[in-house]
Amino acid sequence: MSNSDRAAGEAPGGPSSTSSEPASRGFILLVALLFAEALLMLTVLGWLLVELVTERPVSYPAALGLIVVVGIAAVWVTAIAVNAIKRKGWVRAAAFTWQILQFAVAVGSFQGAGARPDIGWALLVPAVAVIVLLLIPSVYPRRT
Repeated sequence: MSNSDRAAGEAPGGPSSTSSEPASRGFILLVALLFAEALLMLTVLGWLLVELVTERPVSYPAALGLIVVVGIAAVWVTAIAVNAIKRKGWVRAAAFTWQILQFAVAVGSFQGAGARPDIGWALLVPAVAVIVLLLIPSVYPRRT
């Protein structure tokens, strides 16, 4: 990093230090999957908001609580996806944590009286793919 970058207030490991690196196919797939998950979470949030307006929930506090939690998750997953493009170091841990949560929901979708294997597979496949991509050093290198 040059002195002019430091003078401009750029932190070591910032966007300009990696902007010259070409994006691998694995990296592009990783970012695409993260953005797809973010879009899905935003879609679920929109659907819940429409349901709140058009249907009468059994419990308004529970419905609002679910909307708040999904909204927070949607913002967080979107932040992970956006910062993955910038190759921020914290994205690996955040994305990995999200994939573990998604994996847990997927496993739960295969079980019980209201099991939905279709939803389970739709959640499980991208979660495993993102975990594998995150563990390949050439796709998302570690920052120390």
